[in-house]
Amino acid sequence: MREIDPVRTKRAEAFGLWMNAPMPMVTLFKTLDVTPLVRWSHKYHCKFNMLMCWCIGKAASQVEEFFLLPVGDKLMEYDRLAVSTVVDLGDGEISTCDIPFTPDLARFEQDYLELTGQVRETRRSHDLGDCMVIGTSALVQTELDGAVNIYAGCYNNPFLIWGRVRRRGFKSVLPVSFQFHHTQMDGAHAAAFLEGLRQQIKGLSA
Repeated sequence: MREIDPVRTKRAEAFGLWMNAPMPMVTLFKTLDVTPLVRWSHKYHCKFNMLMCWCIGKAASQVEEFFLLPVGDKLMEYDRLAVSTVVDLGDGEISTCDIPFTPDLARFEQDYLELTGQVRETRRSHDLGDCMVIGTSALVQTELDGAVNIYAGCYNNPFLIWGRVRRRGFKSVLPVSFQFHHTQMDGAHAAAFLEGLRQQIKGLSA
C-alpha cells in the first residue's frame, strides 16, 4: 500500500469532484444467475458464500480501479486484493474476516476455511491492512431485492450485499447490491465489474 498523487492518475478529476462530497457512494443493483455456483457447491461440497467471494475477487482483479482507494484525504494504491466476509460467532454476535484473493480456487477455499475458523475460535476479526478489501455481507435469513449500506466517512471500501438465493424455474438467482466510492471508480467501471462477476459465475460450471 502506498500513497499516490491523484493528479498523476486517471482518477484526478473524480478525486477533485467527490472526495469532499457529503455522500460520495453509489449503489448499483443486479440480479445474477448463480445456478453454476449452486451446482458446484453441491457437487464438490463447497460453501456457496466462499464461491461468491472468490468470483467477486476474480472479477475485481480484472478492473484496475479496484487497486485504488480513497483513505482519509489521500488516494492509496494497493498491490493485492482481499474479500471480507461476515462470520457468525454462533451466539447472535458477528465478526469479519479478510481473505486474501488468489486466482487459485483451491487455495482461496483453504484460506477461507482456515481464517473464518480462526475468527470463530478467537472471536476476533481478521484484518488485512495491506490489501484493498472488498466488503461483503450475506443476509441469508431472508430474500432481498436490494440494500443501500450506511456511509460513515471512514470506510470507503467497495461493498456487496445479498440475501437468500431464489429459485426461478430451473435457475437459482440472486439479487446483489454493489456500493462503491465515486472517487475510486465511475459507473462504467462498476458495471464492467458486475458483468465480469456474471461471467466468472457462468464460467464456474460443475
